[in-house]
Amino acid sequence: MSAVNPENWPRPKGYNNGMIREGRILAVAGQIGWDERNEFVSDRFLEQAVQALRNVVAVVRAAGGAPGDIVRLTWYVVDKHEYLAAARALGAAYKEILESHYPAMSLVQVSALLEERARVEIEATAVL
Repeated sequence: MSAVNPENWPRPKGYNNGMIREGRILAVAGQIGWDERNEFVSDRFLEQAVQALRNVVAVVRAAGGAPGDIVRLTWYVVDKHEYLAAARALGAAYKEILESHYPAMSLVQVSALLEERARVEIEATAVL
């Protein structure tokens, strides 16, 4: 797998502008901050985001992959200020869960998510 970042662009922090790899594509549905029993781990953004990342990796592993196979993450948050306030702690958890792997990423603020208590939803694409 190779990162794609144009030479004359500033180096992105915590993501890459593009990723390239050959293999089978795994599309991971949006994961939220609940556990394997569909129970929210917390009502706080940080704990939900960490659980959503764990859920993404669990699906990738179930398909025979690893965190390094993820080529794209799309984050949907209901409040970008919660994301920014949790950035440092989230960064540390991210490195633990995704093993310092930085795929292409987008973050979108939305007015709401389907599950009332959800503060974040994360979709992923992996190439196995």
